[in-house]
Amino acid sequence: KMKVIEFLQNAKVFQIATVDGDQPHTRPIGFVMEYDGGLAFFSDKRKGMYKQMQVNPKVEICALDSKFNTLRIVAKAKFITSEEAQKAAFEVMPDLAKMGYAVGDGIFEIYTLEDASLTCKTMMGKDVEGIEL
Repeated sequence: KMKVIEFLQNAKVFQIATVDGDQPHTRPIGFVMEYDGGLAFFSDKRKGMYKQMQVNPKVEICALDSKFNTLRIVAKAKFITSEEAQKAAFEVMPDLAKMGYAVGDGIFEIYTLEDASLTCKTMMGKDVEGIEL
């Protein structure tokens, strides 16, 4: 069995889609951590991604592994920003400081996924077994 976090970490960069009105937007992200029993990610309050998730929290994450298996997670983003969550993110990725973020800076936001469902398929559309949240 493989945990979703391992799949995402092995992929290194994966895509997240948000919705702006009726227009979907995707962007690459490369940060994920296990936090409080679930997956957690970060966003910047100044960016479109954060603003889009505030209006419509529906997101989809898509990742590809070295065998071209595709993992998709459909969920709702739930912001859980706290000093504790921010500190945990800095432990996972110390370079966040070089990117201009700081604990309690008012722009560095942490979110998790609610009501998540996942699928993992081969290139030929067959289910990949053993992937779990």
